[in-house]
Formats: sequence, structure tokens, C-alpha cells
Amino acid sequence: MENKIEINILKSEIAAQLKTIEVIFTDIDARRKGIKKSKIRLESLAYKIHNLYCAFEDLFQIVARHFENQVDDISKYHKELLKRMSLNIEGVRPALISEDTFKLLDELRAFRHFFRHAYNYEIRYQKIKPILDCIDQVRHVYKTDIHRFIKEIDNSL
Repeated sequence: MENKIEINILKSEIAAQLKTIEVIFTDIDARRKGIKKSKIRLESLAYKIHNLYCAFEDLFQIVARHFENQVDDISKYHKELLKRMSLNIEGVRPALISEDTFKLLDELRAFRHFFRHAYNYEIRYQKIKPILDCIDQVRHVYKTDIHRFIKEIDNSL
């Protein structure tokens, strides 16, 4: 497989991105308070949810770039990159995320798409609540996936 230096670089990039993701989770926690009463807080929370998915996508790009398994269909880039990370690619790399984590992150991806294109739409708590539940689930599973991925990469050396 890859040499130890390249794997250590990958692991360092992943660790740095995980720190970014954790900061965003903390920001989301801070913005959850009082969102039912404040449109500004609700919009700020929606923005942070958008950022959370973008941070996960940056993690996926780190892995894809390292293993050179880029997505060819630009029109479906976000969905395809996420799906690619749930695949075990024989002789290349193990899956980064589990199928369950894929489903949760796909919900966040859909919200990110909605948020980026909802210029004329008022964000309501009822729309955000299921996404917050999804975020709570992601928070409890994604590190297990990443640690498994790193362990499998280390074992392949």
C-alpha cells in the first residue's frame, strides 16, 4: 500500500479536520439555546449545520485526494463523494464511513443543499429539529468510523 510517511501525513490531515468538526459541533451546541424564540439564532444555527456538512466533505476530499479516487461526475459531486466514502475499495482503501453514518450524513448533505439554495425561504424550527436529531446521532458514530479506518490503514502497512 502507501508508505508510512504518506500515511502519517494523511492521519495528520484527518486529525486536523476532526478538530475543525468538533469546533463546529460546539458552535452548534451554543446556538441551540433559544432558537425557538429567535429567528437570528435559528438562521445562525442553520448556517453552522451547513458548515458541519462542509467540514465533513472537506474530510472526504482529504481521503479522496490521498487515494486519488476522485469523483468524475461533477453534476453529482457532493452525493457521489459522500457515497464513495462509504465504499470499501479493494486494493485501494477501506470505507471511511459505515452505511449508517452515510445515511445520517446524507441527510445533512440534503440540508446543506437546501440551505445554499433557499434564498426566498424562511427557516423554521420544525425543519431544523429533525436535522438536530441527525446531528446528535452523527456525533456519536463518526469517530468510531474514522478510528476504524485509521486502524485498517495502519494494519495494511
